[in-house]
Amino acid sequence: QVQLVESGGGLVQAGGSLRLSCAVSGRTWSSYSMGWFRQAPGKEREYVATISRLGGTTVYADSVKGRFTISRDNAKNTVYLQMNSLKPEDSAVYYCAAGGTRAATIASGYGIDYWGKGTLVTVSS
Repeated sequence: QVQLVESGGGLVQAGGSLRLSCAVSGRTWSSYSMGWFRQAPGKEREYVATISRLGGTTVYADSVKGRFTISRDNAKNTVYLQMNSLKPEDSAVYYCAAGGTRAATIASGYGIDYWGKGTLVTVSS
């Protein structure tokens, strides 16, 4: 069993930065690809970024490419999402996800085995 707990959300002005963390419990967590998704009010959940088991492969949604960076520290059982140059349209609940499959598969929304409960990010204009 793997449990995911997100943190680091909050209120930030447009152009600012936040770093989200996802603490992962479970002895086999390093065997999972990890991802971040987000859901804004009234919208469907969308993929943001994914990272492979050893961190060698990352995939980003076009809307965040060049502004967000996903990383993982397997020794600390933590996945991060560094978000820079934030825009009001980045406001959403951000969810951490884990899947025993390729990072690209998770990016498509498939193969996800576990979800966190989310952390709220609000970007003011």
